[in-house]
Amino acid sequence: MIETMSHAIAGGGTLAAARTKAEPPVTDALSIGRKVRHYRTSAGLTLEQLGHAVGRAASQISAIENGKREPSLSMLSALATALNTSAESLLDPAPLDARQALELEAERAQSSALYSSLDLPQVRVKSLPQDALEAIVGLQRQLKSMVERRAATPEEARRANKRLREEMRARNNYFAELEAQAGEVLDVIGYEDGPLSQRQAARIAAHLGFSLHYVSDLPKSTRSVTDTRNRRLYLSNEDAAGHDPRSHLLTALASHLLGHAPPADYGDFLAQRVEANYLAAALLLPERAAVSFLAEAKKNRRISIEELRDLFGVSYETAAHRFTNLATEHFDLPVHFMKVHVSGTVHKAYSNDGLPFPTDPLGAIEGQYACKRFTSRAVYQVSDRFSPYFQYTDTPAGTYWCTARVLPGGGDFSVSVGVPFAHVKWFEGRETMKRSESRCPDPTCCRRAPGELEDKWAEASWPAARTHASLLAAVPPGVFPGVDTTEVYQFLERHSG
Repeated sequence: MIETMSHAIAGGGTLAAARTKAEPPVTDALSIGRKVRHYRTSAGLTLEQLGHAVGRAASQISAIENGKREPSLSMLSALATALNTSAESLLDPAPLDARQALELEAERAQSSALYSSLDLPQVRVKSLPQDALEAIVGLQRQLKSMVERRAATPEEARRANKRLREEMRARNNYFAELEAQAGEVLDVIGYEDGPLSQRQAARIAAHLGFSLHYVSDLPKSTRSVTDTRNRRLYLSNEDAAGHDPRSHLLTALASHLLGHAPPADYGDFLAQRVEANYLAAALLLPERAAVSFLAEAKKNRRISIEELRDLFGVSYETAAHRFTNLATEHFDLPVHFMKVHVSGTVHKAYSNDGLPFPTDPLGAIEGQYACKRFTSRAVYQVSDRFSPYFQYTDTPAGTYWCTARVLPGGGDFSVSVGVPFAHVKWFEGRETMKRSESRCPDPTCCRRAPGELEDKWAEASWPAARTHASLLAAVPPGVFPGVDTTEVYQFLERHSG
């Protein structure tokens, strides 16, 4: 950042060319005060002399010039008369010269909430040399720009998701370095085969020097809190009572195994979350054991996400994710994965088999509506939630076979995993007679109502949308987006004794 600015200034460029453009001029107490000061000093008047002319104390005139008090219309008129100018001139937001423009911008920045949050001293800009003033204003602009980028607008979040998904596709969702790290940890604790036990998960924590503490007051915005000073890992009692208390424990430990530093931006945050989740899954379903099981299942043409889930005692979603890690690398099976909300919006997605996912103009999938003909949405219409659901779907890119489940705990999400038709011979459920046809992204497939219904109701309906606040809000800012750091610090303070 500093090198860029120095290069532009050294090369004869202006500050505006080297930096983000300045804010457009505005009329406020500060701009009026600077105009008053300019005309007063040009007229050779002291604060006392101008104050005497308008019937005010010198301290009041100083407060006006410093932007701390906005003059009334009558006072503005009196000041204009005493300074031999007009009220319109004092109200004109345009700075009188480039120097005044910089001073105004610097002082406004120092009075902002962003500057206050940095706990930096106030600088008297009036006495600064021109080059120092230019440097400070340039740095203020860049700081504001960087913070705004880190706040992660929905557009930036979608771009970051797209970049990460493309990287995962390029690697077939297989990260050899994370598999190796998981293998080393499992060797240390003496893991041999089968599901990772709760005791073995606790051994990993002990190996890293952490003591485990299950509490009832964990901050609601967190899944775990780590006290790195006292080497304590706090988890919720609700997790301990759940069906798989290992998951959040291993995900928290994974960040420490990976040596994660506080994320620099939202893209870094997403990448770290993917790495931590991947490593946790690689510990819950170790590569050697999972590949051995899947190889035998493929040999018998009975690959099943349900059986993978049951063997390792994990959730269906974790088993489905883990299958996508191993399927292409070890068995040359192209796959796709979808997690879809009951409303039809895509929550998570991965594909290296060409399934035509819905995308927005930025190429992002998350938040888009999955085709109503896809298995991930058809499964919601099935009354039997215990048995696995299988379906073939004909798409513009070919025919795909999928298996899907509605996740327990309210039924708000479904998870589906599938392969192109050429690879279905290895899977249990390939005999299904259920079949669907998707023409998406053609809007006549499932987005646009049939012509006769549209003609009848288009001008006679007015639905009230159930708008989610998340559709309008930016991604929560902060080093760890969405986490209330005040609650975390207060929590650690309560438990530090």
